[in-house]
Amino acid sequence: MNATDRTPADLLRSALAADPGRPLVTFYDDATGERVELSVATFANWVAKTANLLQGDLSAGPGDRVALLLPAHWQTAVWLLACASVGAVADVAGDPAAADVVVSGPDSLEAARACRGERVALALRPLGGRFPQPPAGFADYAVEVPGQGDRFAPFAPVDAEEPALIVAGAELSGAEVVERARADAPALDLTGPGSRLLSGLSYDTWEGLSAGLYAPLAVGGSVVLCRNLDRADGEVLARRIEDERVTAARH
Repeated sequence: MNATDRTPADLLRSALAADPGRPLVTFYDDATGERVELSVATFANWVAKTANLLQGDLSAGPGDRVALLLPAHWQTAVWLLACASVGAVADVAGDPAAADVVVSGPDSLEAARACRGERVALALRPLGGRFPQPPAGFADYAVEVPGQGDRFAPFAPVDAEEPALIVAGAELSGAEVVERARADAPALDLTGPGSRLLSGLSYDTWEGLSAGLYAPLAVGGSVVLCRNLDRADGEVLARRIEDERVTAARH
């Protein structure tokens, strides 16, 4: 992408300007059979809506900590870029009690109640579906996000040198996320635009986040993000690699 990109949000803007129609995130859940493909434009639209929800309804701004209690999932990728767009710190698997906002999947709602700030729950159902019964004390993401604006502008400029991500105890600025993602690309066999990386890694380590989102985004590539890949046998995986035109894999 552009050498001037300093934050993950900058990378997404460059990807949108370069080729909005190409796939960016293709998501599989081998426990449910779900497959979702998001083009750059569709992914960026989800990010804009989520950033508007985060900044507007949830009153998050630069430096606020957002605990993401979520698995490797396309909606988690959206939240990571929404935080980067606002300037909030995405704290992956972070302590809800220390967070200004908590974003929880269905399996971590009890832990998420420790957050004294705003709470958002994601059902993680196919096609971004709602909870059948909204969890008490949480805003249902699938209910709140559709009505948000399709364009996002931060109230305050995002400083690339300020903290942007916390994962496995390490704090990184936006600039450091971009630099590390670019540096990881060669070892991940990401050679530039058109590269397509299949990742079955979890999002609770830098390696998982880099392979599953940041490094493909940094080089103009795309990711085939697989949840519950251990439930897919070798034949299924080989067929997926062929069907999705995968050029590299980490799992």
